[in-house]
Amino acid sequence: MRVFVAGATGAIGQQLLPRLVAAGHEVTGMTRSPAKQELVASLGATPVVADALDAEQVADAVGRARPEVIVHQLTSIGPLDMRNFDRAFALTNRLRTEGTDHLLSAGQAVGVQRFVAQSFFAGYDRVGSMVKTEDDPFGSTAPKEMRETVAAIKYVEDAVLGATWTAGLALRYGGFYGPGTSLGAGGEQTEAVRGGKFPLVGNGNGTWSFIHIADAADATVAAVAGGAPGVYNVVDDEPAPVRVWLPELASMLGARAPRRVPRFVGKLFTGETGVVMMTELRGASNAKARRELGWVPGHPSWRQGFAELAGPSGVSGATGLSGVSGVSKAVG
Repeated sequence: MRVFVAGATGAIGQQLLPRLVAAGHEVTGMTRSPAKQELVASLGATPVVADALDAEQVADAVGRARPEVIVHQLTSIGPLDMRNFDRAFALTNRLRTEGTDHLLSAGQAVGVQRFVAQSFFAGYDRVGSMVKTEDDPFGSTAPKEMRETVAAIKYVEDAVLGATWTAGLALRYGGFYGPGTSLGAGGEQTEAVRGGKFPLVGNGNGTWSFIHIADAADATVAAVAGGAPGVYNVVDDEPAPVRVWLPELASMLGARAPRRVPRFVGKLFTGETGVVMMTELRGASNAKARRELGWVPGHPSWRQGFAELAGPSGVSGATGLSGVSGVSKAVG
């Protein structure tokens, strides 16, 4: 099939393009930077330059490619400040609203058969079970500093699933780790954990779901090829509380155990969003994606994945941990 990938040079885009090509698809990769055309070509795709926030440029790019499938992976994250979370995601939120509208409009004009879009697991309402399925309420209990971001994620899902002229799928990715993500050698999150600047807040019961960036790309290839319209959690098999995964990650990186701080202290430095991520976040089940997409994560547990990243020494091989729109820096 002819597949058009918007956001082709982000961390997941760079994993996705060669996989789509290997699966036999004819791939066009959209980037807003002329300097990145060579990267897109090196990954096996035909590059096209367009600004996702310019409706005419998007329409022209999609019109020339005439894809059967559009994959929406657009993000652009600024420096992350947990107390001003929405500020860091302001451009990404526009890409998830205006950019989504432009891609859908262009796709409808050329008769796109499938539309696969990036979403994120961290919007589940913070009530009931600590591990959620796609049928659980989503998007109505976001902390105040994150409301615009969660609303933008919900906008993507509603717009894509509401496009009755195509088969729309929204993939709620877990927190990314792996090549090109933010917990890498010298990266923002790596240095925070290694330097003891990523504390455990309160009870540490916030439950996170992770996904290796390569496994996320594999699930996306599966969604391009099949699966009924709807939402899918693309996460590993082991949702885990922060109090479990953070100390283990620190140990793998050769760092000292994270210090514990009371909830009120955490709120002073990270705002409500940081405290919620640490104490109330809900994880997600991947049963539907396994069942309906025929996808199996190559890294069933973050334990295995983090160990691979850390390498034999536990310090030098880590290459990334990034929430698509969560606590860590998302890909774009």
